[in-house]
Amino acid sequence: MHKPVFIAVSLFIVSFSLTAVGAQLVPDPPAIDADGYFLMDFDSGQVLAERKADQRMEPASLTKMMVSYIVAEELALGAIKPQDMVTVSEKAWRMTGSRMFIEVGDKVSIEELNKGMIVQSGNDATIALAEHIASSEESFVALMNQHAQRLGLNDTHFANATGLPNPEHYSTPRDLALLGKALIRDHPEEYKLYSIKSFKYNKIKQNNRNTLLWKNDAVDGIKTGHTESAGFCLVASAMQDNMRLISVVLGTKSKKARSTESNKLLNYGYRFYETHKLYGANQPLTKVRIWKGESEELPLGLNEDLYITIPKGQYKNLDASMSINAEIIAPAEKGRTYGTVNIVLGDKNYAVRKLIALSDVGPGTFWQNIVDSIKLAIN
Repeated sequence: MHKPVFIAVSLFIVSFSLTAVGAQLVPDPPAIDADGYFLMDFDSGQVLAERKADQRMEPASLTKMMVSYIVAEELALGAIKPQDMVTVSEKAWRMTGSRMFIEVGDKVSIEELNKGMIVQSGNDATIALAEHIASSEESFVALMNQHAQRLGLNDTHFANATGLPNPEHYSTPRDLALLGKALIRDHPEEYKLYSIKSFKYNKIKQNNRNTLLWKNDAVDGIKTGHTESAGFCLVASAMQDNMRLISVVLGTKSKKARSTESNKLLNYGYRFYETHKLYGANQPLTKVRIWKGESEELPLGLNEDLYITIPKGQYKNLDASMSINAEIIAPAEKGRTYGTVNIVLGDKNYAVRKLIALSDVGPGTFWQNIVDSIKLAIN
């Protein structure tokens, strides 16, 4: 794939603009029958559609995405193991709502409980996991809120592990999309469990409530939720043509509606947008002159991959530019900012990223300092 490249115009600005070509127009998102919704690209973070994205709403069993995230964290740390056996408490056994149908006193593995929570949305499995990891649901909820803060879920607060209604239990369409993204990004093996279509325990087989797993081949997760007050909710994710989207619908009117409305959002995103990786992390985008250093060149690049999501057919219209500090004097520290990268399409700025030093450059010799001082004075 041809990428926008940079041609040096001066030390201060580096840019390249490609000739405009015909491009597909993008209509407004379709009407979505939900209290709130959100559609974003996984890699770029670009928001493609939203309504009441930051309004606090009940997440219902979408809450279990955070429980799942913490289970994956604990597994990665080695604090728990998939084969660890958990003794089911009376509290877990008595849980109402969706159930895995574990019995009080049963010894059930972490692996099975995790599937029971993810595939069957079992409240009983969720409480058993919470109690095993943190000794009590209350302590586990505190852990959930700590992770929410760490992940930047600024409008999310958990009051329980299952998603049962509580005035202090809320999230937003945006935060739930970010939680889904964190789960996929940080724990891809855990995320694979969300594509399991059915799970059998205690001779009871239950299907995954995410019916998009059957209706849309691109969909490989993620989680449903429902209470009378929250309505029918779904966070969905799909991968098509190396482009992953995450959709959120909250407060739809039925099981069918949450799938239909989610599908509308995903189809809209894939129909009218495309995602491109422009530059990789820690790869030199340019080398600039550094004065009074042990080297005369300083490689500059990005600290993370740069993706953009743009309307289809607009790739060749991108304008990429770099603004670089006029005079860079050694020493230079790896990771320090020395400019910015700007990606523009038409009159919209799609991305601004810091240009950082990709290596250290120490001070030059006494003689090098003298020579460069003279050159700088002449310039």
